[in-house]
Amino acid sequence: MKNIIETYDLTKRYKDFTAVNSLNLHIPNKTIFGMLGPNGAGKTTTIKMLTCLTIPTSGTAKVGGYDILENPNEVRELLGMVPQQVSLYKDLTVWENAELCADYYGVPVDEMSGGQKQKASLVASLVHRPEILFLDEPTIGLDPTTKRILWNLIEELNDDGHTIILCSHDMHEVDMLCDNVGIISTGNLVAYDSPTGLKDTLIRRQREEYESLKDTLALIRDENNTDDKSNKSDKEIEDSEALKIQQDSLFKYREMSFLVDDLNQDLLKTLRANKYVHSVEVNDSGRIILEIDKFEDKAVRSVLKTLVKNKAKVSSISTEEPSLEDVFMKTTSEVELGPRA
Repeated sequence: MKNIIETYDLTKRYKDFTAVNSLNLHIPNKTIFGMLGPNGAGKTTTIKMLTCLTIPTSGTAKVGGYDILENPNEVRELLGMVPQQVSLYKDLTVWENAELCADYYGVPVDEMSGGQKQKASLVASLVHRPEILFLDEPTIGLDPTTKRILWNLIEELNDDGHTIILCSHDMHEVDMLCDNVGIISTGNLVAYDSPTGLKDTLIRRQREEYESLKDTLALIRDENNTDDKSNKSDKEIEDSEALKIQQDSLFKYREMSFLVDDLNQDLLKTLRANKYVHSVEVNDSGRIILEIDKFEDKAVRSVLKTLVKNKAKVSSISTEEPSLEDVFMKTTSEVELGPRA
């Protein structure tokens, strides 16, 4: 089975409010899928429909090959769920909670910290070995060590053949774990790709915006050169300056840094002389931090060529790129805010 979940114009309306709007989504089998979106975007409603907890207003979906409207019982047998609020019975032990869940699914078989409760909740959701596991903010509020343990467990479950649907506001978590990501906003699927694909798309869009802004600035400069500035209104002058500031602050520079084993002043002098480098700093650890042209293709290659030419022994190198959070902010901010009818 290529896709474990497929939706077809999946829609949910509550009177005049559209919670999910004609959602068409596919989730490949045995992958980790990240579902992102602002609060109230429609994620929870989508999950409720996929898990047969609520009936769509229109459209449908197939989960594990079963239609959620025609075969809800078969769909439920495929699923495990770890909700954001841990749902364990306090008067039962971890084993008793797991046994209760096993009995519910027909599978024979004090006090805990937040991390222990999350692990127990995960055990309870896995006791019937579901093909598809829904995780809603599984690591929220956990310390870094416990969070890492759960991340490793999620990856192990996926390696064992489980499909994982991960809802999270932790962008690093989603970026690190997920094969594909869907971003939902105002009930609509506004982006879908791998984490790397989403970031690459943002880079291309930023480059297009930068080139458009450069063209606009060039036209304004031409007008300034041919027109008498005294004839230009204050508003026109302000607009020109605002465009220039926008170009400089948003698009012009990005960070590039590296560690070298043989840091010396000759190398720093050569880097400062590079036409694509606009500032050079050295932090306390000895890492060299550069600001370079953001959308000049030759910038990174030129810096690397400088390092090679100076026979620098580089032990670590990184360049600043858009994050998944940048993608999230960009795609959700562009969605028109208004009545979802």
